[in-house]
Order: sequence, then structure tokens, then C-alpha cells
Amino acid sequence: MRSRWKPILLVLLAAVLYGASAPFTKLLLEQVEPIVLSSLLYLGAGLGVTLLRFGWHASGQAQKEARLNAREWPWLTASVLVGGVLAPIVLMFSMRSTPAATASLLINFEGVATAMLGVWIFHEHVSRRAWFSILVVTGASILLSLDMASPWGFSLGTLGVVTAYLLWGFDNHVSRHLSIKDPLMLVSFRGIVAGTISLGLAILFGQAFPSWQGWLFGILLGFLSYGSALVFFIFSMRDLGATRAMSFFSAAPFVGAALSFAIFRQLPNAFFWVSLPFMMIGAWLLATENHSHPHEHAFQEHEHRHHHNDGHHGHHPKEDATSPLSHSHWHRHERLVHEHSHLPDLHHRHGHGRRGTPKEE
Repeated sequence: MRSRWKPILLVLLAAVLYGASAPFTKLLLEQVEPIVLSSLLYLGAGLGVTLLRFGWHASGQAQKEARLNAREWPWLTASVLVGGVLAPIVLMFSMRSTPAATASLLINFEGVATAMLGVWIFHEHVSRRAWFSILVVTGASILLSLDMASPWGFSLGTLGVVTAYLLWGFDNHVSRHLSIKDPLMLVSFRGIVAGTISLGLAILFGQAFPSWQGWLFGILLGFLSYGSALVFFIFSMRDLGATRAMSFFSAAPFVGAALSFAIFRQLPNAFFWVSLPFMMIGAWLLATENHSHPHEHAFQEHEHRHHHNDGHHGHHPKEDATSPLSHSHWHRHERLVHEHSHLPDLHHRHGHGRRGTPKEE
């Protein structure tokens, strides 16, 4: 198998594993209380990735990553509480009254929520294409939330699922302050700490614990759908880039919907079928966005894992700038002006003028 196919297969596997989380979570909620299940999923992710990290370090294959500093611990704490405790608990309670196929499609709303919060709170630039995607996916999400039998006209369960993905959208912006650090350590820490907090909440609120089979399947699902999927996505993104990786990963909601049909043998209502093509269009628009213009990088010093063939890390003049080998150390970026396709990552958080040209923030 050619090496260029390896990251593609990894990100597709990540999409399948993450997409499977909704239907199998729905099955487990028939036997496991919501807060308990939230705890098991995150404990499974954290403990499983911790074992993977130990295995990589023992085999000598692990590479050095940047460590957290004191200024980043508040961001990690917020990520644990919002993205690791509050959001999954809201999702677990909401999924009890939401069809698994509907919950799967609503995974698309996380990207939309991230974009909207980025504009409203964090003042990020959003292109016209992304705005159109936001409108399409939001409209489809409203259709999925309609329930003519409800006194309010909306399904409270579906609105709860949307709220959970809105919280994860906020968590994505909190987590971007940690994006240059060791991703596996962050997954391990957040999973174990968030899972432990949720387990304490389950005991506090008197939720019953499941049988050993419920524990086993909950932890296994967390390891596969939350832990392994994220690890595979991270490694594929390093070879494919964020845009291409997200293009493949956008298949996750539709994998979940297909699995839901196969498992529950229950056809969704008309609103699902009407919203389905709009969700597909919106996901495609957001995943394939190409944002490019001349922009300026100010002088900056920091530490993170990097390689020297990305146009931003030419700080070793004696080394081969085309080398794909990556490493982590403290380094500086001199002022640079250039043009290429980019996303609002740690090196591209600049302002935009009326015509798309950068402005000083």
C-alpha cells in the first residue's frame, strides 16, 4: 500500500468510529444512566489513550511534544469542564428522546457553532462561503428540531443535542489555546479528569450503576469513538493538513445516520429527509473552504511540534528546509508577509479588511 493512502485511511477510520458514537450511545442509554455513561465514555477515552501513549514511549516511536505552561492550565480547566463534563452530560440526557439518526446528522452543527462563536465572541474572519454553509446547516438543524406533536413545536431532545454541540463549539475555541501542545497528553488528561468528575456527579445525584457489561461497553465505546477517533484524526491531519482531513472527516454524521437505520430499523420523519441534502451541502461547503490572501506574520516566540517544509518554520538555516521530520523546541518567527491557503490556526489569527486584506489587530 502506498504511504500516501495511510493518512486517508486513518481519517476515514476516525470518521467511522466517531460517527458510530451516536447509535451505540443510544443503545447504551437503554441500560446506563446518562451521567454514568458520560463518565464511562470519557474514562474510556482517557485511559485508552494513556495506554497508547505508554506503548508508543516504550517502543521508542514517540516524538517530543511541547508541554503545558502555567498560563495554559486555566484553558485546560475550562476545556475539561465545558467540553468534557457539561457538553456530554447534556448530550446524554437529550439523546434519550432523540432518534439516533437525527443526533448523528446534528454532529454537523458543531462546525457551525464553532464558526458562529468565532465571529461573535472571538472576532474571527468568516468567508461568504462559510456564512452560506452556516445558514444552510442552521436551517437544516431547525428542521430536524421541529416536532408538531410538542406544545412548543420543537423537540426538546433535539434542542438539547444542538445545545451540546454549541458547548463543544465553545470548547473548540478554548482548546485552540492548547492546540500546539501534546495532543495525546491532552486527550488522556481531559478524559480521565472529566470522566472522574462526571462519575462523582453520578454518585451525588444517586444514579444507578450498570452491570459489568454496561461498564465494559461504555468504556470500550469511549476508547474507540472518542479516544481512538481523535488520535487517528490528529495523525492524519499532520500529513493531510486540516482542510483535507476535515473534508474526509465530514463523512462522520452520515456514517452515524446509516448505522442508525441499520441498528434500529426505524425510518425517520419527513423533516429528516428534507434536511439531509441541506446538511450534506453545508458540510461540503465548510469542509472544502479555501481561504487565501496576502497576510502578515508578526514576530513571535513559542514552542510546539513542527517541521520545516510548511513555509513558517525556516529557523534552522543549516538544516534541509524540505525535511519532513518534525520535532518540538522553543523557536522564534521573524516578521513574514506571504500568501497561501490557510485556516485560523495558531499562525493565522490575523484581522481582515473589507477586501480580505490583513489589518493590524
